[in-house]
Order: sequence, then structure tokens, then C-alpha cells
Amino acid sequence: MAKSSKKKKKKKLDLNDLPDLLTVREVAELLRVSPLTIKRWGKRGKLPAIRINSRGDRRYKKEAVLWLLGIQSKE
Repeated sequence: MAKSSKKKKKKKLDLNDLPDLLTVREVAELLRVSPLTIKRWGKRGKLPAIRINSRGDRRYKKEAVLWLLGIQSKE
């Protein structure tokens, strides 16, 4: 019996398709850093987070992430 090799295709992030608010994981994948790094940057003010819901989940503005990448000017 032959093993079928299924490779997961990692979909590329299209900057135009990004939502206005990004999760910690989405930002980490986009910047290729650890989610913990994203949280630390938020605490230090490098990438300010918006806290949502009663759990305090973090969301990041797309414009701030793009500015950090040097793609878009911060308004």
C-alpha cells in the first residue's frame, strides 16, 4: 500500500485581503516572529494593541502593522 504524501500548502498572505483588525497569530505569521514577540511589542508600545471582549483578546490595526513593515505611512 503506497503512502499518499499530502503536503499542506501554506497560503500566502495578500496584504489587500487582510482584515482591518488582525489577531496576534496573524500578525506573528505576517512578520515571521513568535506570537509572544508580538505581545511584548504591544507592552513596549512598538505595536499598540486594541483589547476586545471580556477576556482582553488583542487585535492590531492593519495600518500599524503595515507601518511597522515600512509599507504604509502611519496616519
